[in-house]
Amino acid sequence: MNNSNLKLSQSTIEKLDYYVYLLADQNNNVFYIGKGTGNRINHHFKELIDKDSKKTDKIKQIIKLGKNVKKIILRHGLTENEALAVENALIDYIGLENLTNIVKGHSKGTGITDLEELKIKYEAEDAVFTENAVLININKLYKRGMSDSEVYEATRKYWKINLEKARQIKLVCAVSQGIIRGVFYQDKWLISKRADRRAYFVGKVANKRDLDKYLNKSVSKYWKKGSQYPIKYIIK
Repeated sequence: MNNSNLKLSQSTIEKLDYYVYLLADQNNNVFYIGKGTGNRINHHFKELIDKDSKKTDKIKQIIKLGKNVKKIILRHGLTENEALAVENALIDYIGLENLTNIVKGHSKGTGITDLEELKIKYEAEDAVFTENAVLININKLYKRGMSDSEVYEATRKYWKINLEKARQIKLVCAVSQGIIRGVFYQDKWLISKRADRRAYFVGKVANKRDLDKYLNKSVSKYWKKGSQYPIKYIIK
């Protein structure tokens, strides 16, 4: 018998507080991680009628085979922040690519990180600029272990930028999480043929002197909390 109607009583709900749960297939393979209160764990089955997603497709596939979706409460009696932390840790560990979750939770920069990256993040010295520079925030594009050429490609396009100002500044720094991840010299800024006419630059990796001077240094002070614009100009 399918377990999609296995609902929680009000007395049980009041004892659970916030909880973190897993949905798994008949082979105990976890395909979804969530957090919530009340009957949240059962809401996914209500979505089967009017929502299509990787998650609902997986649930339908299991039910079609005549099997049960396993509903597992991993931790309960949690505060909302505790539940969020457990949920994020699990998603980071299993990997979003192995789950049907659409997005990762909000870890506020405290998610899965190797020790070298943590050392850079918390021990980075402030960058001291002795020349003008353009800082470009590539947060969503940067991944640990990228080569110089990969960071260059992520940094050079496509941007809404003050071309007159940018063309006068040779040094371009790629930034992620407030740390300089790549240092380049721009040879020219060009207008793309895209509909939005955003710009891109052509250039090369900086020399060793400037790499040693700026790479892995902190520029977090140049980004105010909540700032969304990815370009900052350092004018000396």
